[in-house]
Amino acid sequence: MITYNDIYEAARRERYTEQLQPIPKNFVLEVSTYLQEKKAMSEGEDQFSDSNLKTKKQLENAITLFKELMLRRRKKILNLVLIAAETGISKQDFENMLTIEKELFENFMKCIDVSDKKLNELLNGGEDSSLDKNDLIVFNKDVEEFVGLDGETIGPFDAGQIANIPKEIAKILVEDKKAEYVIE
Repeated sequence: MITYNDIYEAARRERYTEQLQPIPKNFVLEVSTYLQEKKAMSEGEDQFSDSNLKTKKQLENAITLFKELMLRRRKKILNLVLIAAETGISKQDFENMLTIEKELFENFMKCIDVSDKKLNELLNGGEDSSLDKNDLIVFNKDVEEFVGLDGETIGPFDAGQIANIPKEIAKILVEDKKAEYVIE
């Protein structure tokens, strides 16, 4: 069973160290149970009693501490992602991550890999393929959501909104006078 002091200590340790601190794997579930219990206690008692006001304040503080803890952990994970992207070493502090944090780390690493590949293609004389396939247009009228040539839904768009959409669709919208090309 987790207590307010456990949440406070976890947030304090995370605040004053650079490394990702170990927390129990079921920490989030225990915090959830703790918060639900505190909320039930604060709703069940006399709304203006001292103990009820103290419980409500403790609940608010616990929520704030937990949010701070998770924010600091995310910042540290982002730093680890940047270090791993530069050095190729991605297992530092991995054992201190919760399962959801490991997934976040891996997803960020995949995004950076894709971005690096695209950047290298551009640097090696390749062209940005989205530039060839899309046109930048500005809408003259409101346009409801519609299905594109690839089956994906596009829109809705408001009058005055700018969008980068496939050339074929842009041509149809311009011909129908619903949009016009943005001249660069």
